[in-house]
Amino acid sequence: MAAGTEFPPPLSLVDGNYRKVNITITKDEKPETLETIKEPTLGKPPRHISSIRHSVSSAQLNHATEGDYDIGIVSSKPPSDGNGTFVPIFRSGSCSEIGSKVSMEDEHICIDDLLEHLGATANLTSPGAFYGVFDGHGGTDAALFIKENILRFIVNDVDYPFCVEKAIKSAFFNADHAFADEGSLDSSSGTTALTALIFGRTMLIANAGDCRAVLSKRGRAIELSKDHKPNCISERLRIEKLGGVVYDGYLNGQLSVARALGDWHMKGPKGSSCPLSAEPELQEAILSEEDEFLILACDGLWDVMSSQCAVTMIRKELMLHNDPERCSRELVREALKRNSRDNLTVVIVCFSLDPPPRIEISAGAYLQKV
Repeated sequence: MAAGTEFPPPLSLVDGNYRKVNITITKDEKPETLETIKEPTLGKPPRHISSIRHSVSSAQLNHATEGDYDIGIVSSKPPSDGNGTFVPIFRSGSCSEIGSKVSMEDEHICIDDLLEHLGATANLTSPGAFYGVFDGHGGTDAALFIKENILRFIVNDVDYPFCVEKAIKSAFFNADHAFADEGSLDSSSGTTALTALIFGRTMLIANAGDCRAVLSKRGRAIELSKDHKPNCISERLRIEKLGGVVYDGYLNGQLSVARALGDWHMKGPKGSSCPLSAEPELQEAILSEEDEFLILACDGLWDVMSSQCAVTMIRKELMLHNDPERCSRELVREALKRNSRDNLTVVIVCFSLDPPPRIEISAGAYLQKV
């Protein structure tokens, strides 16, 4: 969705039909996006367990290649959620690693139970959860400030809870402005921001920067956010329209992302349009029984791994031990073995207490590993 456009209506219901598919997945094939997938609606999750935060070292694992994970999956069984009976249960795990950087500038947040976290006065329309990854640069001030305040700006917004989409967009701008006004912090530091706010079965992804949200739908990687790189055609056009330039992949020759909070040395007066934008792009998904887990991660992971590779790897791990914390740790370790040169932060959110079901390959369907 381009910046400044209206938020799209919820996606339509799955029609309940099921058909056998012949699929060939190659490395060059891009993961599916939400525009190609239909979703079902409505429901409420029960309150559930607390969040997990874990950091690990770069211990060695047996090496796995991209080809080992980047494969397609076809199920011979149709989903049983044709009538909107699915109720997600949230459990999460996370892992952060400094990598080869001199300092750790990433931050993240995992809240599996918003009602417990915010209390009864939070005006929640249904039980829910909140997750975020914040990839800082130029210091840790911006990432830490946004992590600690972004949810508060959302739930205190005048449009919350009646128009959550507007509340989220306003919260990004308000948090950005509040950070600029915080005299004790370095306003020239900056951060990307990727959040997932879930009420019942409705999940809203908000992204400003190059972190990425990827959903596993029966083993298929569904990208729920777009990487805001300056070289992205839509971002380059927006930047140049506002008087900026993209030089060697950097915004104004300085920054490798096209959207970020903070970095006030690169922005104009509050409220003015500038090439470096804090406006998030939003995507809505209605969770169904097919939706197994969500990956939120900084670009340190995506620089060395495709979305489908990450989904397939995590799915295999969950089938082995069903522990999202351990999954996040294994994904970070794999990225380190692939020589990621950035800080690494991964959040895994599961939507069921059970591991993903074993996939049965339908007759006539085949997989091609490249």
